[in-house]
Amino acid sequence: MLANLNDKQKEAVITTGGPLLVLAGAGSGKTRVLTTRISYLVQEKNISPSHILAITFTNKAAKEMKNRVLQMLGSIAYDIQISTFHSFGLLLIKENYEKLGFQSNFTILDSDDSLTVIKKIMKEMNLDFKVYNPKAIRNKISSCKNELIDAGEFEKYALTDFDKIVQRIYRKYTTKLLTNNSLDFDDLLMLPIFLLKSNPIILKHYQEKYQYVLIDEYQDTNEAQYILSKMISARYKNICVVGDESQSIYSFRGSNYRNILNFEKDYHHPKVVLLEENYRSTGNILNAANSVIKHNKQRKEKNLWTSKENGEKIKYHKALNEKDEANYVLEEIQHLIEVGVPRKEIAILYRTNAQSRVMEEALLKNNIPYKVVGSFYFYNRKEIKDLISYLKLIYNSSDDVSLMRVINVPKRGIGLKTVSDIGIRSMEQACSMYEAIFSGKELIFKKIIEEIKQIQDNLTITELIDVILEKTGMKEEYMNEKSLEADIRLENLEEFKTITRNFEEQNGVVSLGEFLEEISLVSDIEEHKNNDDVITLMTVHSAKGLEFENVFIIGLEEGIFPHANSMFDEEQIEEERRLCYVAITRAKEKLFLINSRKRAIYGDINCNPPSRFISEIDDIYLDKDTTEIQEISSFSKEKVDTSSNIVYNIGDKIIHEVFGKGMIVQVDKSILTVAFPHPYGIKKLLKGHHTFRKE
Repeated sequence: MLANLNDKQKEAVITTGGPLLVLAGAGSGKTRVLTTRISYLVQEKNISPSHILAITFTNKAAKEMKNRVLQMLGSIAYDIQISTFHSFGLLLIKENYEKLGFQSNFTILDSDDSLTVIKKIMKEMNLDFKVYNPKAIRNKISSCKNELIDAGEFEKYALTDFDKIVQRIYRKYTTKLLTNNSLDFDDLLMLPIFLLKSNPIILKHYQEKYQYVLIDEYQDTNEAQYILSKMISARYKNICVVGDESQSIYSFRGSNYRNILNFEKDYHHPKVVLLEENYRSTGNILNAANSVIKHNKQRKEKNLWTSKENGEKIKYHKALNEKDEANYVLEEIQHLIEVGVPRKEIAILYRTNAQSRVMEEALLKNNIPYKVVGSFYFYNRKEIKDLISYLKLIYNSSDDVSLMRVINVPKRGIGLKTVSDIGIRSMEQACSMYEAIFSGKELIFKKIIEEIKQIQDNLTITELIDVILEKTGMKEEYMNEKSLEADIRLENLEEFKTITRNFEEQNGVVSLGEFLEEISLVSDIEEHKNNDDVITLMTVHSAKGLEFENVFIIGLEEGIFPHANSMFDEEQIEEERRLCYVAITRAKEKLFLINSRKRAIYGDINCNPPSRFISEIDDIYLDKDTTEIQEISSFSKEKVDTSSNIVYNIGDKIIHEVFGKGMIVQVDKSILTVAFPHPYGIKKLLKGHHTFRKE
């Protein structure tokens, strides 16, 4: 059982009594340690399988753990509780539903069902959906539940008008779910904790039942998961947590990396084992990862190493723009394929979904099969298809398919019955559905389309898109939603304007029809969804837990990666750095780091310095393009003279190598805000940066 483990892994397996913290670096074999430890408890320590609780975060990870333990122990492994946190919470609720006021046939609502309930409550309260966004309210209630704040307690925190409305809805929502014998997904964590807190006998029962607790990915636990783990293990304190704070990248979901940092405070003098030997990556890749993550202050000291050879140096390339970036990646991929590298061993990682579009087009045009993980193909994403349908309807009002897609996007109160009636009327009158509209809310929709059609000839395609997003209410809807999903949809809509702007720059003044023909040629190309041997495109968040022989990380620029939203918050920068660490450690053999001098994204053109993470990697691990050697550290203090003696004043003129002449409109400590002529507009520049000079 222990034969294939290294010394540190063995130590983690055979330390079975008391609290144990296993700090497992990327690729250090933590799943092997967890499964072997479970088997060791049963076979060597004679612990009953029913006394073991093992928790991980995804159904996929739980299934993999179950299968491995079954192979090691046989059928007795079925008595071990191996599940996700939510599955474990559901088990506790099913065994104690009466104590919580439910009947045995309770149902679990998904997020859409929850939204429907909230909307119904809001209608009963005569609340305007435009004033109080239902999704924002649902998200607020969800956050409260994950922080273990019920409707009664939330009243103490409800200071704003919005929060007071949420509190009233939250109270009614709780009552409605109980009346309907229903739970939502967040209840699967919150209710078991309330159950255990209010019933000491039940708490003792589960503490006796699960005397040995193992938790994977502990750095990703939120408040509810942290409390539940602590309560179950409090009696015997035989709790083993495995994780790596350097891979904590889900704070937007409520995870708190401090849970793993504070483990030694929560459980006095626990055993701590460091798994630092990496079995995945070459020496140069690991050294680069170590170089980056050591700049974080909030971390446990550890240093990944491998017995593998150093391997090739990491290739760093600085492209001219995002298309040049895509072409460079494409050429390198073609070289890899030519020497026999399977496509499934190649991944392209990026910080935001919007970055995939240019890369997708390059792969499509060169007939290289790919898949996008954790996201839809760019032209198949709902918001993009909605926008294209608006464009098609404006171009051809007889397009019934496009009309049916967007007549109630965003929601206008036009139901299926109304759409059906329009369809019947159009058949009776032998006309398009658009022509068959003459009354009701659908007429308001028609007037919006007519308004846009009247002015479209005086607009560029890019300007037309701005008008559509404003007049139809699409932009307002996503802005009001205030969720991560809505932010991503807005980013994708902004990114679509980059497509139109590029098309107009290449072809001059174009008609809407010409543009629609162009994008149909790209978006209608067959997508290779059912072929496993494909290039993988994904965000770094989606790449967690995966590995590939060859990894390309694109868009390594300030404002892209690290993301612009993190630039002035040290804690957020540290999370971005952890994200970079995760990206680097996905690579087994070859790693490519790419950025560009200027980038068209979200409908704008930016010229940002290289990511600080590039300059944090020691030069000895990098194979830089010859022309980039002097530019690589342009973000670092040695290359950016932010304390320059040059005095900048509002109204001063500067000359930028990309944007041309501009005027300073605001001066901050180290940032200049400069107005440039169309199409560049307002830009923020770092004082003393080599890309511009005072006129």
